[in-house]
Amino acid sequence: MDLQHSITKAFSVAAFFGLTLAPQNGSRGAGAAAGALPAAASQARTASVSAAQPKVAPPAGPCGEGMILVEGDYCPSAEQVCLKWLDPPPYQNLRCGEYAKPAKCKVPRVHRRFCVDREEFAEPASTGSDEVMPLVNKSWGEAKALCEARGARLCKEAEWEFACEGPEMSPYPYGWKRDSEICNFDKKSLGGPMSKLKDLRAPESAYPDCLSPFGVHNMVGNVDEWVEREGMSPPNRSALRGGWWLPGRNRCRAATLAHGEDYSAKQVGFRCCKDAPAAR
Repeated sequence: MDLQHSITKAFSVAAFFGLTLAPQNGSRGAGAAAGALPAAASQARTASVSAAQPKVAPPAGPCGEGMILVEGDYCPSAEQVCLKWLDPPPYQNLRCGEYAKPAKCKVPRVHRRFCVDREEFAEPASTGSDEVMPLVNKSWGEAKALCEARGARLCKEAEWEFACEGPEMSPYPYGWKRDSEICNFDKKSLGGPMSKLKDLRAPESAYPDCLSPFGVHNMVGNVDEWVEREGMSPPNRSALRGGWWLPGRNRCRAATLAHGEDYSAKQVGFRCCKDAPAAR
């Protein structure tokens, strides 16, 4: 499935919300959810994000530099109840404003121990720039090969999910209420399908509070992330997690399964995982 088909629904959702789809000169569109903030507040918020100080990398742990150890009891099937949906029909089950706390685990938990990249897999910073951007336009197979070349692998679906939500099964990595100020989503100036889609990726230094309970950065929004569907055979091993910068699912347990392993697009990235060293 090509990009035109993959984001047709996304643009119909955006149009329904009254969002701007045509490119705007000089605007990256730092929009919020339906019921956007006044222009002055939006500009102030955008300025504060742009002025965010670069994050200081945490010291390398047992997983090595740039990776975080994730260990705990993962719930394969959780019940998460939405208290307040944000959008009217026909998109009434798209974006949840707040979930009931706590979530309920419906099956026995499974212990997990693995390493995950703190950041999305990034492209080298351009000459004269310190902005490190997530790498995009790679197919599932290309992403898999890039991870393996550095001694890692694509994250499995359950690993990605647990790294995002933590042991409390929070629907969003940062908690129970949707907040488009914390992570890079709910943008209103998308541009258009295919080549017209505006690049609204944020660099690693932006959105410093978009962290999971384990401290993994940007697990929702920014770019969709390739993961491996466990127990599946080619060409059905690919899934996308986290959503990207549009007003969409952008939560830990949501997945897109429609794209084959050869799909690539400018809103699709990835991060790597690997087995953790044995506990001492």
